[in-house]
Amino acid sequence: MQTGNSFFSQMPPVTKNLIIINLIVWLAMFVLPRHLGADLETYAGLHYFKASDFNPAQLLTYMFMHSTGSLAHIFFNMFSLFMFGMTLERTLGSARFLFYYISCGVGAALIQELTWALTWEDTFVRLIAKTSDVDFAEAREFVTNSEFTAEGRAWLARNLNMFVTIGASGAIYGILLAFGMLFPNAPLYLFFIPVPIKAKWMVIGMGVIEILIGLSEAAGRSDGVAHFAHLGGMIFGFFIILYWKKKGTFHGGF
Repeated sequence: MQTGNSFFSQMPPVTKNLIIINLIVWLAMFVLPRHLGADLETYAGLHYFKASDFNPAQLLTYMFMHSTGSLAHIFFNMFSLFMFGMTLERTLGSARFLFYYISCGVGAALIQELTWALTWEDTFVRLIAKTSDVDFAEAREFVTNSEFTAEGRAWLARNLNMFVTIGASGAIYGILLAFGMLFPNAPLYLFFIPVPIKAKWMVIGMGVIEILIGLSEAAGRSDGVAHFAHLGGMIFGFFIILYWKKKGTFHGGF
């Protein structure tokens, strides 16, 4: 006997299907390595563009993958998509919401690529110096040597594969940014904070935190999180929402 539509069936289609796709890919990441002989991250995770495993499709595919080492990564991203994505999709319209989500994810990837371009050398040099027991100057000379042989350049490209980013966090941060811009005074309750915080202050606070941690990461104290990619999602989201607000249209398609 039917008692009415389920809550899941009433979710906006893009939000619902994004959650489903992310969960399917996450489960596939446990299964496919047995058949491919390599982690799915090797093929679909975002690599530095100078690395041998990079391909342009990764600018899109990386955002549908999450760490299999912890449930927290996919849980918090999908929970945020569920909590804020439904409201945004109903506000923007499904087509515009999907465009926004993908654009923020790709924008986050581009900012991460730029971050790697500016910081990979020092990061890589420190690693070589540590593992090869040589000083920093000697390791830098080895990496930046203009007389690198073809074999040496291939070796460097292979080792640049150590830079990999996965996850929907860039797109999710874009969604949080959009929510803060469109509903700035909406009260939000954060974990362990018993009083409501206006959405605009939450978004500003998150942005500042990501900048501070990202700068610390660039200085060599990495926590393994792509903080500048988060900022990239927010930056691209800001300009997209700003453009749409100036046009004065948020509902329906393009």
